[in-house]
Amino acid sequence: MPNTKSAEKHLRTSDERRVANRVRKTRVKTYRRRLEAAIEEGNAEAAQALLPQCFSVLDRAAAKRTIHRNQAARTKKRLAARVAAMATAE
Repeated sequence: MPNTKSAEKHLRTSDERRVANRVRKTRVKTYRRRLEAAIEEGNAEAAQALLPQCFSVLDRAAAKRTIHRNQAARTKKRLAARVAAMATAE
């Protein structure tokens, strides 16, 4: 238990941040899974449609510092390369 008022506030804010970060990370994982599923199925149209949505979620998570900006950039690069390779294979 916190001993001071400032420690109580820090506990409250850290709990709020933890919940918000969990929501953002879960959303990132969900959109990434959807995109990877479309890639695995070979559905180029669905992958092309999901790519900007996935990018948006990654950018938001990086802007809020839930994930590091370099991690977001690296993930976006890898996903874009997979979708591009899929498009050129057809």
